[in-house]
Amino acid sequence: MEQILPALGVSVVVFISTNVDDILLISAFFADPGFTPRQVVAGQLLGMGALVVASAACALLAVRVPDGWIGLLGLLPLALGLRGLWALRRGSGKADDDDDAADKPPGGAARFKALAVAGVTIANGGDNLGVYIPLFSSTPEHVPLHAAVFAVMTGAFCALGHHLVHHPILGSRIRRHGRVALPFVLIGLGLWILSDALALARPASTGR
Repeated sequence: MEQILPALGVSVVVFISTNVDDILLISAFFADPGFTPRQVVAGQLLGMGALVVASAACALLAVRVPDGWIGLLGLLPLALGLRGLWALRRGSGKADDDDDAADKPPGGAARFKALAVAGVTIANGGDNLGVYIPLFSSTPEHVPLHAAVFAVMTGAFCALGHHLVHHPILGSRIRRHGRVALPFVLIGLGLWILSDALALARPASTGR
């Protein structure tokens, strides 16, 4: 018990410090009527689970992710943002019809949207590997505990984002601009993450 309580505290602090920026992203997904709350929560849990598994595997194998490669994950939110922007440009009426049609089949479309949220979560949390891998390497026996805390905190962040979207004062404004804002949020996020990939070009430029 003496070791578990400090480990719990570390897990909570690490999660909040590395995922506090997810609140805006989660709120944007909840505010977009094209995504259901179940898809957003499922995607967040899948994405966080993938980050934990990747971090645990790298810690177990003593693998270090090279600088720059994580930045390439920004291609996914950038592509999703451009796709959403194109849908807006085609016209809100047609986009709404497409969304309604996509929501009717409960299988493929719902899974795709959950996976899209998971992909954005992974891309946005790519830098978290630099924190999670050393943490898991230093205390491998606490990896299951960290994973459990991260899952609970992911649910708490989703609840907070959902509450913000349905807030009596802020909620109406967030929902009103949610569909329009999400593509721009994803594009900005993608470009910001891709900026880390510039490190891949440095050796080539210095070699010349």
